[in-house]
Amino acid sequence: MQILLRLRGANNEGILALVLLVIVIMMSILSPAFFSANTAFSILRSATVPMIFALAVLIVIITGGIDVSFAAVAIFSSYTAVSFFLGSGTDPGVLAIFATAVGIGAVLGLINGVVIARFRLPTLIVTLGTQGLFIGAMFTYVGSRYYADLPPSMAALAGVNVIDFATDRGRAYLHVMVLLALVLTLIVWWMLRYSMFGRSLYAIGGDYEAARRAGFRVVPTQITVYVIVGVLGALAGVAHMIMSRSANPQDLVGDELDIIAAVVLGGASIFGGRGSVIGAALGVLLVQVINNSLLLAGVPSAWLRAAVGILLILGVGIQAVTARRRAKRVHTVDDPNLASTNGGAA
Repeated sequence: MQILLRLRGANNEGILALVLLVIVIMMSILSPAFFSANTAFSILRSATVPMIFALAVLIVIITGGIDVSFAAVAIFSSYTAVSFFLGSGTDPGVLAIFATAVGIGAVLGLINGVVIARFRLPTLIVTLGTQGLFIGAMFTYVGSRYYADLPPSMAALAGVNVIDFATDRGRAYLHVMVLLALVLTLIVWWMLRYSMFGRSLYAIGGDYEAARRAGFRVVPTQITVYVIVGVLGALAGVAHMIMSRSANPQDLVGDELDIIAAVVLGGASIFGGRGSVIGAALGVLLVQVINNSLLLAGVPSAWLRAAVGILLILGVGIQAVTARRRAKRVHTVDDPNLASTNGGAA
């Protein structure tokens, strides 16, 4: 029994992994082309940017918040950096471009964090507002021009793959930006599991007032969380432009539902205080595999969003039912009359 509970995981990661395995097996039976290196690498490439976004969403949800502005932060910071260097005719190198975007993303995240933490405003409302504010400011002050050519250093990196070989179904390759997602995943995993800062996120999400009374610096921690979200968003935005080999200000915004659904499916509680990087990664892979499977099955693209919406409702519904059952069990144990009644019935 203990072995089964350990495999299940604290946030039902084992169940999610089993569901993912079943879908892969079913799709491989229905379509042999699905079980191939080409498909696997394609799913990993498509999951690269969503995985970085999922890390940002995960740490916010753990603290009990919901952020829907991460995509706007991503495109604002990355597009502004690329647009500036293209407009000035300079190419300082890909690291400098990343650094510029990260600086902009950190400032945007700081704005979110200060407004939310200092004034104790609802995170969903604030980030909905800043989402529109950031996009509007970008179109007004930065521009809306589509750039088909990136700075030379970014363009050179766009053609770099860590794995690249020919198969009977075509070319199978894994882009170098997958390594960026992997490194960030390991950093956030370590932070949540072993650092005091990570423990403070779970404490704040579990009970804000109790965390404050326990000595956690709640307001600075919340501000730091949104700065980290801004940094992760900027990295995801630049990675997206490198992989797509273009800078389009219309990209990224509008796919927030997929990311939030993936994180919730991965076991992160919308009520705060619970979630894991492994669960978020499995959730991202599950959403990408389902999207890929529906496309292979010839399902119209409009139904892809419907499928993600259904998954989100199921994930939230399961969490709500589980929370009610847990609360009921605690109430039964705390109530001596119910406890004695149950004991007498036994």
